[in-house]
Amino acid sequence: MDSPRDGNHTAVKGFTLLGLTDNLILQVILFMTILCTYLVTISGNLSTIILIRISSQLHHPMYFFLSHLAFVDICLSTSVTPNMLKNFLVERNTISCYGCGTQLGSTAFFGAAECFLLAIMAYDRFVAICNPLLYSTKMSTQVCVQFLTVAYVGGFINASSFTISFYFLIFCGPNRVNHFFCDFAP
Repeated sequence: MDSPRDGNHTAVKGFTLLGLTDNLILQVILFMTILCTYLVTISGNLSTIILIRISSQLHHPMYFFLSHLAFVDICLSTSVTPNMLKNFLVERNTISCYGCGTQLGSTAFFGAAECFLLAIMAYDRFVAICNPLLYSTKMSTQVCVQFLTVAYVGGFINASSFTISFYFLIFCGPNRVNHFFCDFAP
């Protein structure tokens, strides 16, 4: 990629997200569908977290990880959906470079943390099935917190690599992105 000092270049200050469709009727239908799905997702995950916190019968490692998975799912869907819903309502779907980098970073962080949590939950079930007598010692509260820390630190490292790479890129030329949120490839 050429350096801006090599010629006459205009730096891109933002991006135009082309979204899913230009059809106005389809945009209204998609807005209502995605809004309803988003609200069900948020309320379902919040009720899962509240139920796990309230019920003392659910204070086990599996439910501890499940509550964090619900939290990460809320954050992941919140990093993309509100901006997408706003873009259905406005005529020009623009996002600044910093907004795009923030959205990319949060999506990468919560997406990777969700993958790590799913792997940890699979390991938790493996230990529960294969070593039921040693389960309480192998999956103590301290071990669960360490696994959770690994999941969030792994998500942070993943997001940092994407976000730092994004901010070191020089954008010049067409700033139209054929997508509905800021992802690294588009």
